[in-house]
Amino acid sequence: MTGRTWMALGLGVALLTGAAARAETERPATAAERFEKMTPEQKQALRGKLREFKSLPKDEQTRIRGNLERWRKLPPEERERLRANQRELRKLNVAERQALREQARELRKMDPERRAAMRQRMKAYLRENPERREQLMENMRRWRQMTPEQRQEMRERVRERRRR
Repeated sequence: MTGRTWMALGLGVALLTGAAARAETERPATAAERFEKMTPEQKQALRGKLREFKSLPKDEQTRIRGNLERWRKLPPEERERLRANQRELRKLNVAERQALREQARELRKMDPERRAAMRQRMKAYLRENPERREQLMENMRRWRQMTPEQRQEMRERVRERRRR
């Protein structure tokens, strides 16, 4: 699993709560005070987001609220790390972001024990093999330079190798 896959997982929370995350650092005492400090455009956008949120199914609203609550409980340095990951994600093109989302969906389907074990193995491997970490970074740079067709061809090659 690549660092980008893990980055995508970490970004899930940040993507869903981006506005709230930015407000955390200079947070006035109440929601009303925060609202009053907004520009008319920000207020209008917030109202639109609220309407959008209320139109979601209840289970989706619950999931988003849970993500926000987890975000609020994170230490400031972890929030900053996630914000940095979010900035990196925004640098990717649409196809790269979509590929990361798909990888994240696949990871979420795994049972938690297997996912945790895989994460630990990857961290240990990269710590023990700095030259391999550099090779992975180089491979990511090459991946970014490929066309969507070249990437699809590469994915098919990898799938074929796994089948053997």
